[in-house]
Amino acid sequence: MNPNRRALLAVSSLSALSAALSGCASLMPASMDEDITVDPQHKGLPGERVNGRPTFKTIQGAVDALPAYATKPRRIFIRVGRYAEKLVVDKPFVSLLGENMRKTMLRFDAHAGQQKPDGSGILGTAGSAVLTVKARNFSAANLSIENGFDFPTNDAKDLKDPTRTDKPQAVAVLTTAGADQTHFQRVRIAGHQHTLLLQAGRALFEECRISGNVDFIAGAGQALFTSCELLTRTRAQQPGVEFATCITAPSTPIGNAWGFVFLGCKLTRDDPNQPARSCALGRPWHPPQDFADGRYANPNAIGSSVFIDCDMDAHILPEGWVKMAGVAKVGTAPVWFLPEDARLFEYRNKGPGAAAHPKRRQLTAVQAAEFARERLLEGWRL
Repeated sequence: MNPNRRALLAVSSLSALSAALSGCASLMPASMDEDITVDPQHKGLPGERVNGRPTFKTIQGAVDALPAYATKPRRIFIRVGRYAEKLVVDKPFVSLLGENMRKTMLRFDAHAGQQKPDGSGILGTAGSAVLTVKARNFSAANLSIENGFDFPTNDAKDLKDPTRTDKPQAVAVLTTAGADQTHFQRVRIAGHQHTLLLQAGRALFEECRISGNVDFIAGAGQALFTSCELLTRTRAQQPGVEFATCITAPSTPIGNAWGFVFLGCKLTRDDPNQPARSCALGRPWHPPQDFADGRYANPNAIGSSVFIDCDMDAHILPEGWVKMAGVAKVGTAPVWFLPEDARLFEYRNKGPGAAAHPKRRQLTAVQAAEFARERLLEGWRL
């Protein structure tokens, strides 16, 4: 379906929602074969009908009420409000539609070093996620998702400060095993480190704004970004590091032909005074993994990030890409992985950040055609 047509249908659905969200409540039983509503002001029982619609107070409550094995999209209309939830979607074909992109917000404050509520250990990076997608054909449109962990304050603390965490990863959106054909349209996704952690499956992001500052789009999954804004949030330069911020950290399995592809995106900064030449396009991430002979950086994670027809502001490093440390096979000393050993490429980018540099490898027109939208989305249900 044409993207403009999809957008029109979504807006029409949201307009119908706004017109219908007033009226009297009913105690008629809810059928989960129909669209349902989430309203933070709902005071009735979960699933109680309001103006003919099953209505819930929380997004998780609405998701939990859906059948486990749907075969078509189940739409959940979400009214304006702030939802302090850690949402897990483990059912297929769940579709979230917000009433207003800026004012319908799913937000939670959590980071990797934070203790679990039951005291059994720390959350870990994946456990910090505000939204975790575990099932196929999930979609979200017209809302905001944010991990509100105060990364800048933690980052500014002295290394010896006992209140400082050395595990500041704070994920806004996570995809895990089981997720595939995940679709975000006109969604604002905000965080700092690992804002978007795509660990599995394929995903499509259209007209989204994704913000962060340290490896804020990362993981082993495959994702196409079209007409998105990649907003780098300011971070102070770290001692001994040639860059202050980094956009991507792909850990693409060697058997996957592509990882992260950005078509017609804008690379911007949140502050015009953010230093020029301070942000890397990406670096090759080799996460540690357990092998028969020990635990060390996965040698088969050959990261793939490709930027095509993107507009880059002046904060982008002239050399584009940087190296990344990993866990060595023997001992504790790190091993360095170089960008030229990964699949990091560009084609026909523009703007002050799209500098010509020997380390910024360019695709040919024939090679760039391999990353066309219709090729990457072949077989999708859109």
